[in-house]
Amino acid sequence: MTEDKTETLQYRFDGPEHLPVLILGPSLGTTWHMWDRQVPELTQHWRVFRFDLPGHGGAPARPAGSVAELTRRLLATLDGLGVQRFGYAGCAFGGAVGMELALRHPERLASLALIAASPRFGTADEFRQRGVIVRTNGLDPIARSSPERWFTGGYAAAQPAITEWAVQMVRTTDPGCYIAACEALAAFDVRGELGRVGVPTLVLVGSDDQVTGPAEARTLVAGIPDARLAVVPGASHLVPVEQPAAVTDLLVRHFTTAWQTPHDTASTGQIPVPAPVAPVASPAPAQPALAPPAQTAPIAEIAPAAVPRQGQGRPDPYDAGLKVRREVLGDAHVNQALAQADEFSGDFQEFLTRYAWGEIWDRPGLDRRSRSCVTLTALVAGGHTDELAPHLRAALRNGLTPAEIKEVLLQAAVYCGVPAANRAFRVAQQVIREETTPPE
Repeated sequence: MTEDKTETLQYRFDGPEHLPVLILGPSLGTTWHMWDRQVPELTQHWRVFRFDLPGHGGAPARPAGSVAELTRRLLATLDGLGVQRFGYAGCAFGGAVGMELALRHPERLASLALIAASPRFGTADEFRQRGVIVRTNGLDPIARSSPERWFTGGYAAAQPAITEWAVQMVRTTDPGCYIAACEALAAFDVRGELGRVGVPTLVLVGSDDQVTGPAEARTLVAGIPDARLAVVPGASHLVPVEQPAAVTDLLVRHFTTAWQTPHDTASTGQIPVPAPVAPVASPAPAQPALAPPAQTAPIAEIAPAAVPRQGQGRPDPYDAGLKVRREVLGDAHVNQALAQADEFSGDFQEFLTRYAWGEIWDRPGLDRRSRSCVTLTALVAGGHTDELAPHLRAALRNGLTPAEIKEVLLQAAVYCGVPAANRAFRVAQQVIREETTPPE
């Protein structure tokens, strides 16, 4: 285990040095231990490299604000180790890193497995709302609800030790790094680029996954030219933990048959694996014992769907503005505003999107936290209470805490008047209560 102080990730190697390198990428809120049950068998064929996300598993708390940034840190780590080409399997957030590798750094990737992954994870609103909850309440609410997102109900009830282990993994994560990862997933969207994934890809999903389930898996398979689908019955989101033997078997089959000859075996230690090897029983894991695996469904070939390339050139300010408007105000609010526009008001909505959001909010001179402070003060000064609630929600999403919003409104009370601030405090009190109360 090691880490660099600025550019690299906390990692560990398992397996003989002469074997080809296979990387296992973790899910948000987990550590490399989520792969413990896969390692004994995989290291018979590969040198397994595992890494922790920033602030997870005791890794240094240096947040990565995008999937691209996390991928850059991973490649910097591998560069320092002399690993140029590798196979990659990633779960959820780790799957986003795998797609980033395939799209931006295809020369490094020999073969790919995407587990519980999606070309777009939920909606940006969902992840920014999660960030607001963590910023206000810490990680305990997220930790306590993790087992129901990660495991089937029967498994969680039958495996209390595993359930508690999952809760503690999230609880001990650095909140700032978790929020940054949520922001990274909120901005991640490669639906229009899947046709450019050029390596053999296994898409693996639990049949009962309610987070990124079979529908998202089929979207990946339909868009990636050389992709196969495997559905694991009786498994939810954290399928490598819930059904370890099934996942191990599928990974062995995929990477032994889909591995491509590397360009430079001398520098990477990577060699082709000649033939599939029958699964071998794994020794007891370091983590609590897991339930017996279910039988896996056969891997089915699905024809790829053609995905058009997006045009090049400077984007229209309207397009940039719509993106920023959605990121700041949320999809639900923007969708409602656009849906209510008619022939009379449509031009005004276009004006707002193009100039307020595309020209002003997208300027680099102020960050979004600062722009939220200015906007809240201006709305209080102008008495625009009806516009205050969506911008209070935006301020929370942009990183302001309730305590900081209180300070903005107190400052506004001095310079804009107590009656205006009194109305603003009433609105803010209700919005903050709604936005920061953890779900039941």
